[in-house]
Amino acid sequence: MKHVVAFDVSKGKSTMVIYNQYQQCDFEGEILHNRPSFEKLHETLQNLISQDGQGPEIVFEATGVYSKGLEKFLQDHSYGYCCVNPLEAKTQMAKMRRQKTDKSDAHELAKTHFKEDRRKTHLPDDYFDQMRALTRYYNEVDTEINHIFNRMHAILQLSFPELEGLFSTNSSLFLNIVQDYPHPEEVLACSKTILRNRIKASTCKNISLKQAEEKSLAMLEAANNSYPAISRRDVRCEQVKDYATRIAELKEKKKRLVKQMIELSAGRKEYQILVSFPGIGELTAVRIIGELGDIRRFQNNKQLNAYVGIDLMRYQSGTIHYKDKINKRGNKNLRKILYFMVQTMITWRKKKKNHIVDYYDKLKTQPQRKPHKVASIACVNKFLKVAFHLIQHDLTYDYETASTCS
Repeated sequence: MKHVVAFDVSKGKSTMVIYNQYQQCDFEGEILHNRPSFEKLHETLQNLISQDGQGPEIVFEATGVYSKGLEKFLQDHSYGYCCVNPLEAKTQMAKMRRQKTDKSDAHELAKTHFKEDRRKTHLPDDYFDQMRALTRYYNEVDTEINHIFNRMHAILQLSFPELEGLFSTNSSLFLNIVQDYPHPEEVLACSKTILRNRIKASTCKNISLKQAEEKSLAMLEAANNSYPAISRRDVRCEQVKDYATRIAELKEKKKRLVKQMIELSAGRKEYQILVSFPGIGELTAVRIIGELGDIRRFQNNKQLNAYVGIDLMRYQSGTIHYKDKINKRGNKNLRKILYFMVQTMITWRKKKKNHIVDYYDKLKTQPQRKPHKVASIACVNKFLKVAFHLIQHDLTYDYETASTCS
């Protein structure tokens, strides 16, 4: 390599250093993350290309959203670069004595680049970038629903706690009833017929008049027996109605996001391979793609395990030997999705043969049987190995084929 250009990225700006082939600093400065500064940087990089006859090595540490502007500039101008994981950078730049400043970090990144064999960052396909954004948006909406539901539950315990026992709290019917009848006095002010018609109109399911009438009678009985802690005119009754409305809106938003992800993935081979696994539905498949990205960028399934965070962490020193456990340094969202995916596969065991479930049963029935969670994580490892092989070779899931490649 002739020149190394290193950046220490911070909010809205970066400290930049340029080192020559003799590992001496030719330039130290600061650039802003705006168009004029990036245009000057482009001129500098082009001068280095003209001078060396090859592109410089560009390296910086990933800093979340703050490094995205620099990444976009480099991608737009087709510059190869190494975006280093912060933990990896910290390990590589570790010293006995070290002063932590933006300038020193930029210099250390450049110096260590001459010693470390850093792979260039895989340039993402726009599809995977959009899927990541949609999946994260879906997660944020889901988290917001849980937070608002907990607030709504707290107020319902004051106004009309019996409602949660009458309807499934995950249903749209429950949310509609909370919006109309947040207090038992609201129910008692209505006749059985009005309640029956309202219940039937509040759900998209085709329930019979008899079922609706049974629910209306149950509501009247619950309202008569209820002893609310707040009055009908308390402001918290309006508050709980607002919460129910907001949750209903967010649930609709989740449905639209899922539909968008499925439409975006319909023609992709990765999606078709994942949904071919027994127990993996459309939602799970698109969420795995969104969190995992392009699986082809990994060289082997061990790298894939490390990305997910299920690679083993082992500690032994002298006579001390701790129990092996998974690292948990990887993508926690993906790890959670894959864990629950395995639970779904286990429940599907009678519907369709799945070698991953066979492996789970083997671990649970061997003489030194594994605990449920340990066996489940082992199944996640097996799934990743099989999925990596199938996607690399553009093969859909087949029980016999998957059994041989795992």
